[in-house]
Amino acid sequence: MKYHKIVLAGGNGYLGTVLANYYKPLATEVILLSRKPAATDGNVRTIVWDAVNEGDWTAMLEGADMLINLCGKNVNCRYTEKNKAEIVRSRVVPTTLLGQVIGKLDNPPKVWINLASSTIYRHAEDHAQDEITGEIGTGFSVEVCEQWEKAFFGINTPNTRKVVLRHAIALGRSDGAFPRLLNLAKVGLGGKQGDGEQYVSWIHEHDTARVTAHIFDHPELDGVINCAAPEAIKNKDLMRIIRKAYGIPFGLPAPQWLLEIGMFIIGSETELVLKSRWVAPTRLLQSGYMFTYSKAEHAVHDLLSLRV
Repeated sequence: MKYHKIVLAGGNGYLGTVLANYYKPLATEVILLSRKPAATDGNVRTIVWDAVNEGDWTAMLEGADMLINLCGKNVNCRYTEKNKAEIVRSRVVPTTLLGQVIGKLDNPPKVWINLASSTIYRHAEDHAQDEITGEIGTGFSVEVCEQWEKAFFGINTPNTRKVVLRHAIALGRSDGAFPRLLNLAKVGLGGKQGDGEQYVSWIHEHDTARVTAHIFDHPELDGVINCAAPEAIKNKDLMRIIRKAYGIPFGLPAPQWLLEIGMFIIGSETELVLKSRWVAPTRLLQSGYMFTYSKAEHAVHDLLSLRV
C-alpha cells in the first residue's frame, strides 16, 4: 500500500465517494468523517462527527498521510439569508475545527487539502485566471470563498503542509454538473445558456482524485492550487459536445430571462450558469502534472462510455 491512512472529512458526498473509491486500493485504510453512520466497506469505514465539536473522531487524524476536507452545503440553492448563512457556516466552522484539532496532535496529517472553489476569481471572458495573476471577483460567492480560505490559512499547522484546492466544475457520471446537463440535452433543452459565451472551467472526477495524489507527492506544492483542466470551454461549445456525443441533433437555447424563471422554479441561482469561470491550473502544470482528460470532448466521451 502506498498510503497508510487517508481521511476524508465530509466524505459521504459525491466527491468524497470518488476519492474513497480512488484511494481504497492504495491505502491501508480510508476514513470518512460523516454526520451519518455507514457500513464498513473493506478498508473504508465511516466515523461519525458533527463537524462542530471535538470528539472521539479526532484520534482518526493521528498519523494520517493526508486529510482532505470536503465539507460545505451545496450552493445549488436560492441565496436567501438563511441559506447564505448556512453556506458560510458549513465551510468555515469545520475548517476551523479541523485546524484546531490538528494543532493538538502529536502526529498530525502530513498534508491537509481543503476543497475550495474557482468561483473566487472574477467573471472572465478576456483571459484565464491563475494562482499567480488571477483577480478576485465580487459578490456573495466570492465572499464565501474568501472567508473559507481565511479560516484555513489563519490556522498555524507547522507540521502539516496545507493546500487550498480551488476546484472547477466537476464532471462525473453519478452526480455533479454533467448528469444535469445531459438530462437537459435528452429533453431537447441542450442549447446554449444565456449567450453561451461564458467559459466553463471543468475537471473530470478522475483527475480530481489524481491531483490530490500528485499534491501529496510534490512537497513544493502548498498554498493555492487551481484544480481545473487546462482547456476551459465556452458554454455553447460544451452543450454542443454533449449533444453530439449523445446523438442529439438539436437543443433549444435558454436565454437569460428564461433562465431566471427556471432557476427560480428549481430553487437555484442563475450565477451558477452565467458566470464565466475561466481558470488556468498553472501551478499543477508547472509541477509536471499530466491530465488524463485535458479536452472536454474526451471527458464527455468517457462519461458516456460503458466503462464501469
